Amino acid sequence: MKVAIGDGRQETGDRENTLFCFFFYRWIIMKQIIKNTIKPITRLFNKMPDELKHNYCKFTNEELEELSLSVRINYQRRPTHLNKELEDCYEKDLNDHLWNRLNDARKRYLPWLKSIKKIRNSSVLEIGCGTGASTLALSEQGADVTAIDIDEGALQVAKDRLRIARQKSEFHLANAIQIKNLFPHKKFDFIIFFASIEHMTIEERIISLSDAWNMLHPSSFLVIVETPNRLWYDDSHTSLLPFFNWLPDELAFMYSKYSGRVDFKDLFRDLNDKNMIHFIRRGRGFSFHELELSVKNVKDLNIVSSLDEFENNDCIKFTKNQFNYIKLLQTFKKGLQKGFCYPYINIIIKKD
Repeated sequence: MKVAIGDGRQETGDRENTLFCFFFYRWIIMKQIIKNTIKPITRLFNKMPDELKHNYCKFTNEELEELSLSVRINYQRRPTHLNKELEDCYEKDLNDHLWNRLNDARKRYLPWLKSIKKIRNSSVLEIGCGTGASTLALSEQGADVTAIDIDEGALQVAKDRLRIARQKSEFHLANAIQIKNLFPHKKFDFIIFFASIEHMTIEERIISLSDAWNMLHPSSFLVIVETPNRLWYDDSHTSLLPFFNWLPDELAFMYSKYSGRVDFKDLFRDLNDKNMIHFIRRGRGFSFHELELSVKNVKDLNIVSSLDEFENNDCIKFTKNQFNYIKLLQTFKKGLQKGFCYPYINIIIKKD
């Protein structure tokens, strides 16, 4: 009888312990899930530190109209007669250059860069400044920016933007392969390829990355921003076609007519050297391979941050299949950092 009672109490105690452990570990798991969910959501709506926002340049309506005119004349160079589809594309592009790119630089890229090193008084070489949205985002935070671009019209817009904003930066009309000769004795805290590598030929990529790395002093940073990943299965940058960046250039050139982009699909018909360069300038994917050829093996690179990991919102940005594909890419090359596996490559590499 006592044995039976004792066994019953033991069983009751075991059940209580089991239930306690079940709810305790469930509470820990739920706490972690909530933490991992709230943190990225918070970052989505609170990306801009106050000290950055206080430095934003403001534009009057008249100044915005002046900048808009500069974009239309110097960069877009719109044809006289456009159908409705193309007119809409040009207007969207205009808004991108007026605001969207500036907002992205301010809200996403500057807080990310600042998390590694303070921006104020940092010396920055920006390779591929385009119409100057990112140049302004850096300059208004107190960076000493030297910017180059190969497009004379885009460079003129960048100069106009900084003048209108009453900011100063140094501009050069130059190809990225010229940086070693342009700045032989200048040292930079950051050398940033800002959405530019994808518009270069392979030769230009190898030379400019190698020269940029050699120009950096120890503890300075090579930054690659907003560059479409060649390894990703979908091209959301240039053609809006699946597997487009996997195709050899000539095949991609010929296949471009199937693109869903009205401002792209009819551009490339006659395959010749001049048109191929124009095609490449529209944007081709980039991957770790160019870095291994120009700098060193990626497993030996000190990648101190990637934007996607900094923002920590994979669960919001990516579908389950995309998330699994990111993990799959990492399995193919030993030591491949996660920053090389996202749809766009955004990484900061520290020179040791």
